[in-house]
Amino acid sequence: MNTQFKKGALELCVLSQLVWGDKYGYELTEKISGEMSIASGTLYPILRKLKEDDYVTTYLVESESGPARKYYQLTEKGKQYQTSVKQEWEVFINAVNQLILG
Repeated sequence: MNTQFKKGALELCVLSQLVWGDKYGYELTEKISGEMSIASGTLYPILRKLKEDDYVTTYLVESESGPARKYYQLTEKGKQYQTSVKQEWEVFINAVNQLILG
């Protein structure tokens, strides 16, 4: 898959996964990489930016099989942002489809 396509869509993919529930970084990577090929550290800069922008919060959960896991949770601001970006994405893909499919 074209890396430029993925680059623009990954933030929305992360936000949309978090709509369904809190997840830790590796879990997000596994879920998204099941649909498209991404490098292992790709999502962490996106998660860091989402946290800086107050779209997600984090909390730690102790793990029986290793170190504590950092979970990411959408804030209300993040839920609103995801809805907005999803709407923009739908307009964008519809426009692209019109241009390439006729």
